[in-house]
Amino acid sequence: MDSDSELLHLIRRANQASEVLAATKGTERSRALQIMSEALSANQDDVLEANTLDLEASREMAVPDLILEWLKLTPERLQSVVRILQRLSELTDPTQQILTTPYQLEQSQTYCQLMPLGAIALIYESFPELGAIAAGLCLRTGNSLILKGGSEASHSNQAIATILQTAIEDAGLPAGCIELIPTDQGDPLRELVTQDAYVNLVIPYGRSSLVQQVIRQATVPVLKTAIGNCYLYWSSSSSLDTTRWMILDSYQSEPDPVNAIEKVLVCRNQDTQALQALWRTLREKGFHLRGDAELVTEFPELVLAEDEDWDRAYLDGTIAFKVVDGLDEAIAWMNRHSSGHADCLVSESYQESRRFATDINSATIYINTSPRFYRNPKRGSPISLGMSNQKGHRRGIITLETLTTLKYVVQGNGI
Repeated sequence: MDSDSELLHLIRRANQASEVLAATKGTERSRALQIMSEALSANQDDVLEANTLDLEASREMAVPDLILEWLKLTPERLQSVVRILQRLSELTDPTQQILTTPYQLEQSQTYCQLMPLGAIALIYESFPELGAIAAGLCLRTGNSLILKGGSEASHSNQAIATILQTAIEDAGLPAGCIELIPTDQGDPLRELVTQDAYVNLVIPYGRSSLVQQVIRQATVPVLKTAIGNCYLYWSSSSSLDTTRWMILDSYQSEPDPVNAIEKVLVCRNQDTQALQALWRTLREKGFHLRGDAELVTEFPELVLAEDEDWDRAYLDGTIAFKVVDGLDEAIAWMNRHSSGHADCLVSESYQESRRFATDINSATIYINTSPRFYRNPKRGSPISLGMSNQKGHRRGIITLETLTTLKYVVQGNGI
């Protein structure tokens, strides 16, 4: 921005728009979402053209392949966003939900109502379509949105934001409902995440380094997100087929395998032939395999995993294996080293399943099923922005409800 005052003006405009949105009817926001979905579909070619400019510039600047993969838009990815916006337009207004509460006073009735948070900021790298998905979720819940994307996606983000802002105005809502902070005039991240008088929630989305940077600098409440470094414990009572399917399917979510299994803890008495069969399959699929010192000694073809590997996400198709003595050690290791948003067990033992479900501290636990992440799952399941691994504001899948808060209403009869 040219000055701090310009950035502050943008943030205040979004804050003011959130007040207008909170007072609008759900039908008005449904209509705006419908117009947004139609506009994005009609202007798809403009977005793809802008994305091509970003890709060309990023390749010249030697941007990492991982970021390029996140950055690259396709007609299919854009149409997926169009379907999400369309589906959001068909949902009932979540801010009208009335909830019961145990808090009651004499001669009065108390209930809870979901209400918008206010102005929400999304700070993200690559993933241009994520801005449109976040805009849909925020509009559905009566929140305004401030977008702060990375410079590598500047053209794509601007194209998408312009389309959505025009659609918002066509629907009769304030343009400040969706604000985009330019990326070509400095780095206003610190200014944004310290505006707690006007911004009610910050959501950082991308690599762990970005998330940690926001957490360190923010005075605004932060909803942490996480990608990768999910663990699987392969019990000796389980089958190779289930284990193989869970690992491979966890990488099928697009464009980012949020819940990809990157670490596998193997029971010490696991069948060696089954383990080698799994490795053959993974290598054939293009995965890179690593192992702890014990496994590398026995199987020199594995690359030795460094100590710090167990705490970090690879995000590049690498899977590390480690031998443990049993479920107790596996649970302790996961609780200490996993990212804590999605961890898995494959076991045919009911006792192991119950222990795992009770003792693992992760936000979401998958037992004998794939942890694959869906942003737009089948009808009846919530649309999701990502996964949160924190134990604060909200935890687990980031859905419409995550972007709301509670209002308590106490209704009495006078004196």
